Amino acid sequence: MDLKQIFEQYERLANQEVTIEGWVRNHRDQKSFGFLMVADGTDFRVVQVVYDDALDGFEAIQKIKVGAAVEVEGTLVLTPELKQPFEIKAKNVREVGPSSEDYPIQPKRHTREFLRTHPHLRLRTNLFTAVFKVRSVLHHAVHRFFEEEGFVHVAAPIITASDAEGAGEMFQVTTFDLAQIPNENGRPDFSQDFFGKATNLTVSGQLQAEVFAQNFKKVYTFGPTFRAENSNTKTHASEFWMIEPEMAFSDLKGSMDTATKMVKYLIQEVLDKAPEEMAFFNQFVEKGVIDKLQNVLKKPFKTLTHEAAIEALKASGKSFENTPEQGKDLFTEHEKALVEIMDGPVYITDWPKDIKAFYMRLNEDEKTVAAMDLLVPGSGELIGGSQREEREDVLISRMRAFGIDPTAMDWYLDLRRFGSTPHAGYGLGFDRMLMFITGIENIRDVIPFPRTPKHCQL
Repeated sequence: MDLKQIFEQYERLANQEVTIEGWVRNHRDQKSFGFLMVADGTDFRVVQVVYDDALDGFEAIQKIKVGAAVEVEGTLVLTPELKQPFEIKAKNVREVGPSSEDYPIQPKRHTREFLRTHPHLRLRTNLFTAVFKVRSVLHHAVHRFFEEEGFVHVAAPIITASDAEGAGEMFQVTTFDLAQIPNENGRPDFSQDFFGKATNLTVSGQLQAEVFAQNFKKVYTFGPTFRAENSNTKTHASEFWMIEPEMAFSDLKGSMDTATKMVKYLIQEVLDKAPEEMAFFNQFVEKGVIDKLQNVLKKPFKTLTHEAAIEALKASGKSFENTPEQGKDLFTEHEKALVEIMDGPVYITDWPKDIKAFYMRLNEDEKTVAAMDLLVPGSGELIGGSQREEREDVLISRMRAFGIDPTAMDWYLDLRRFGSTPHAGYGLGFDRMLMFITGIENIRDVIPFPRTPKHCQL
């Protein structure tokens, strides 16, 4: 049986024979008896297996190493006087796959830096068992939320000819022999490449989602995105997952309302469906993380314009390494301070047009755009979004201001020519959301196989 099933019904299974399969997390052997701590991944908890010298093969069982795969047949015995509610008294222990003395994940505390050097084995620790169980719960919750809200899922392409962010930090895709790249006037001749043009790994599925929103009204993408940004911070990765809903006949407020509802839904789903894991994070990773999340569930999300946010920072009396300035972007220290000043989650809206993307709708003041960032306790920015520019002439002007050739995105302009609607959306970094919920500070520790500059294991 799976340990999850056993933990759910152990009282009914008292004094009955059960069979479990899993991996040895710890082994304490004595002269005439021993204890195997076995995990199988179906439940965060491990089960204690007790064996003694009355068993056939007792000496072989004593030699089982940490990390070995085992199959155990035995009797489930209730142990209300101990920490664990039950244990299994072994009748037979079979070593399915042996381990050895040099198994690196021994029953002691390892640093996360050390565990990152063993991405294929780090799952076999409490921390990463909890992280990736919550990641799975969160993944399913995303799809449930949007299905319940009537959204259609869009599989955005991973290979694209568009740069949705206009930042140019993209991984190029090519089948050229890099030692013999065809050239024309000193530049690569992409007309001879596989797609006949320059292509890249996507930085966002937003533009493709806009296509679908103009037919299905409410859509979302959820998939991997890539940034060739040479950044080694705790919150940046070269490959990460993005959740990007897009809504036709919607404005910025409609986008913010959906974002608020989604964040609260995802938090509640994890608290409900991963209580053991969240208790672990609350005790060993970020003390008080459950209270932090409960406060987010209870409190209304406030709103400040970018201009008002800068003034609030200046009036706060706080000292900053980077001085807050009108017309300038916010730094992480500013974001965290604003959450403290506003005593909870806060949307920063109406950003200066020069520091936001070309597709964001120009406000009537022609100085700001209808954009928003959601700031949350402990993490700072969690979501970024905007109302999209639906006016063709204004969009063309914005493209040119960003150095984007409008003819290269004629299909995108078609959406403004043929039945254009006010529409809005946002992007939530799935891995950032997981960091916020678990209290994990480094994005490398919430991605199964993280890709960062100079790092691509497995």
